[in-house]
Amino acid sequence: MEQLLIFLLLIVFLQTRIMNLKNAIICLMLQSTIIAGACLMVGMDGNGGWHSFLPTILTVIFKVWVIPYALFTVVKKLTNEQEIDSGINVNYSTAAAAFFVVLAYMLIDKMLPGMGSRDILASAMVLIMTGLTLIVMRSRAIMQIIGLITVENGIYLFGMAITEGLPIIIELGIFLDVLIAVVILVILTKRLSLSFMTTDTNVLSKLKG
Repeated sequence: MEQLLIFLLLIVFLQTRIMNLKNAIICLMLQSTIIAGACLMVGMDGNGGWHSFLPTILTVIFKVWVIPYALFTVVKKLTNEQEIDSGINVNYSTAAAAFFVVLAYMLIDKMLPGMGSRDILASAMVLIMTGLTLIVMRSRAIMQIIGLITVENGIYLFGMAITEGLPIIIELGIFLDVLIAVVILVILTKRLSLSFMTTDTNVLSKLKG
């Protein structure tokens, strides 16, 4: 598990640096694959039967295949696949991710001292905070969707570490909520692209009366 978490944190730092939308989606796929691997390890350690592996299957289907495919479909229709952003913004994002790692471990040690899943909980908090940073600091709708899924991956990993496997009905509810949210956001992103020939959400300021 430790190797997975180290690779997960590397992916998170890489996400803060990537400007190309296709590469950002690939990073999201890798991140979701690691989450699926964590689900698989929890399922193997548990005694819940075959449905202990259902979260792994759902994560692979929706977060590794379906959602990235929908995002790739939108990106292919764009003339510019680069995030229009400043170098300072990217550096701020990376610095924030490094700060989140330190902050996460401090919070876990303060609030949950002696917790056996300390590294998992800290990694989950880093995912949540980094995802929120991507939503706030990036202007492309695609990057904001990636930030949203990153937040959800962090929340899911946190819940899985605390409960050592969420109840199946809660897991299905989480996946359904995320899937509906992403479908709506992809539709809105397509409409934004058709109307303004870009997915930069800054153009929405033109709609102000």
